[in-house]
Amino acid sequence: MNAKTTIFSARKIITMNRTRPEGTAVAVRDGRILGVGTLEEMKSYGPCTIDNRFAELILTPGLIEAHSHVHEGTHWGFPYIGYYDRKGPDGRIWKGLKDFGEVLARLKTLNDAMTDPDEPLVAWGFDPIFFEKEWLNVSHLDRISTSRPIFIFHISAHLATVNTALLSRMNITKDTDVAGLDKGPDGELTGELQEPYALRLAGDIYERVGNGAEIDRNWMTYAIQAKNAGCTTIAEMAYGTPGNQADLDRLKRMIDAPDFPVRINQLYLPMMFNVEDHDEAALWVIRQAAQSTAKLRLGIVKYFLDGSIQGYTARLREPGYYKGNPNGMWLTPPDEMVNTLRSYHRHGLSMHCHCNGDEAVDVFLDAVEKVQAETPWLDHRHTVHHSQLTSPAQYRKMARLGVSANIFSNHIYFWGDKHFESTVGPDRAHRMNACETARRMGVNFTMHSDAPITPISQIHSIWAAVNRQTASGRILGENERISVADALYAVTLGAAYTLDMEQDIGSIEPGKLADFTVLGEDPFEVAPMNIRDIPVWGTVLGGKPFPSAMADADKEKKK
Repeated sequence: MNAKTTIFSARKIITMNRTRPEGTAVAVRDGRILGVGTLEEMKSYGPCTIDNRFAELILTPGLIEAHSHVHEGTHWGFPYIGYYDRKGPDGRIWKGLKDFGEVLARLKTLNDAMTDPDEPLVAWGFDPIFFEKEWLNVSHLDRISTSRPIFIFHISAHLATVNTALLSRMNITKDTDVAGLDKGPDGELTGELQEPYALRLAGDIYERVGNGAEIDRNWMTYAIQAKNAGCTTIAEMAYGTPGNQADLDRLKRMIDAPDFPVRINQLYLPMMFNVEDHDEAALWVIRQAAQSTAKLRLGIVKYFLDGSIQGYTARLREPGYYKGNPNGMWLTPPDEMVNTLRSYHRHGLSMHCHCNGDEAVDVFLDAVEKVQAETPWLDHRHTVHHSQLTSPAQYRKMARLGVSANIFSNHIYFWGDKHFESTVGPDRAHRMNACETARRMGVNFTMHSDAPITPISQIHSIWAAVNRQTASGRILGENERISVADALYAVTLGAAYTLDMEQDIGSIEPGKLADFTVLGEDPFEVAPMNIRDIPVWGTVLGGKPFPSAMADADKEKKK
């Protein structure tokens, strides 16, 4: 018996396929695309059902978010205390806190509302760079409570600030020999925990907000946030491939369920498992990759070299930080990078490496160059992630080595003003997140939100790369703007290439998965500054429509 064919009609279908760049109907069977063109052309495929729900809407290939985190689900179990307004998965708008006193007042309100005196107060989203005149420290939090442990997770997810009660409970002292315990001029702890090794000292308190991947609800919240933003495939970069079969089986069952609205590419993080033998780990990843399913893809490795620019823990080339801050932290010693990469590269596993600063990019590219000389691999997908200060010379080298970039274009809006004023200064701020240079040098690139660092939204990533406008309205790097076409390519086929999935996703053409993003307006027709306001109806995943929260709300209004 032949499978049922469904034809979706639309006002316009943007295919990202140069052979047939547009259409008004797409035929789908068994979750894959039969063809795209006119309605009459699609009817020629035989008996079908015509679905006109998108007749006045725009279809694009499913948007791909190739760098995000399950924390987009986990964090919403805790109160938000960030600088910018933020919409939660339930649609509630959490107002941003623009004044340091407002932050402390909200924390006091939260503390006073808690009835269990031993329950830790955990909040997330705090961004100290907006309050540099009074950097949050242990004494501020001790004013909130001297008995209840307090853990404030910064928006960068690279730092946290804690109070004396938490330091005492976890036996953290100024003599604790762990990198990332910040100290003041007097040698005493400031309460700031910098980067993973120091954060882990907070034990289960950190695990509650910094992990939470064992809770199915967090994965579903993460997926719903992605679906509401029009994403059909996301890459989760923080949790790491489950360490035991039972956890992997649970993940597969959950993600492969019909009501789970996105595909997930789950990367493996050796740093989570304290790996000592990377060759052995590579073989384990290969065995895990063999268990990939239609909606859960395994087999790419994620690594960290440095930290966060706005947290002053990224590694910068000379002249370093604009205001003279000490250079950042190496999360992986540079002399270990080549040996680590070699193990995965020679086993045919691509590595996606976190490199915020340009000094970190140098280290990773040097490692790629060495392992490529030893073991040539023409079709690797090694990728520099964040790539915020990557120079033209580095992009030229990336093109030569076949290295992709996943660029944090959203940073220009959310932190561009602070980069201009505080972290890297005017000159380098203008060349941050240089999509046009990457394009001009011939580097395959995509863009990301790093959710929950910024809200998951590839529509916003496109807007940021096309306009390069900061929150104050300043234009940073006018000559690094890219076209709407190049930006849309970056979050479809560009992203699919970095994930080694371009054979299945990234464009609307025969044989590929029937994954579409459904928009209320055409990104090529609206004014560039209005792109981020384009309404998202939802998605289609494998031929199954998934309305967004916006679409559901509109439906309720019409009843």
